[in-house]
Amino acid sequence: MTDTPRFSIVIPCYNEEGYLTDALLSLRKQDYGGDFEVVVVDNNCTDDTAGVARDFGARVVVEPTPGVCNARQAGTLAARGEIIVSADADTVYEKDWLSRIDAGFRADERIVAVVGPCAYADGPRWGRHFGRGLFGAVNAVYKATGRAVYASATNIAFRRDAWTGYDTGLTQGGDELDQLRRLRQQGRVVYDHANPTYTSGRRLARGFMYNVFVSLVVHYLLTYTVNRIAGRRVFGQAPAFREDFR
Repeated sequence: MTDTPRFSIVIPCYNEEGYLTDALLSLRKQDYGGDFEVVVVDNNCTDDTAGVARDFGARVVVEPTPGVCNARQAGTLAARGEIIVSADADTVYEKDWLSRIDAGFRADERIVAVVGPCAYADGPRWGRHFGRGLFGAVNAVYKATGRAVYASATNIAFRRDAWTGYDTGLTQGGDELDQLRRLRQQGRVVYDHANPTYTSGRRLARGFMYNVFVSLVVHYLLTYTVNRIAGRRVFGQAPAFREDFR
């Protein structure tokens, strides 16, 4: 591998030993022919997440300050790649995922980011329908306006020189909504609806009502809006979900 790989895939982790193996296996099977590295961020793990990462040849970065934005910030700062790819430990990737991202960037040098959707790989049926509906709407808006209004944090790739940092005062939404907003200010963002990632449905374990009115409205939209306006963490991180549908 060269000192400056084409891609750095950054994976923040808090006790993800049970999921990380599948994620790293799927990345090992990528058909992309160029150089890429995987950076796993140990965000106060108490299990063997770091050991699993090292067994797969990933670089491990330790970030003691809790929060996904802190973890992604640390991982991106440590990354060596020309293009940073935001990924997740509970998510798996089709073998042509990285090749499609690479082709997206090569289509136009003015492109600063290539982003995409995610689909739930398991969990309740309503969750899978919800995901398809959400990203179907995102794709419709993109086709009509050329504007990528949303993307999954499991599937955001951006040029290092277009990155202005993560807002570490944010929690939920900071690594998706806020990062996408910042990238749009830097240049063209391409949304590739045909290149999804497949993520765990464990967050859906508490049911439809909880996920819509507590997780989405309170822990995501309200928390993101208030914290961004205040410029600090008025509301903290949502509880971690470790229920397993597999």
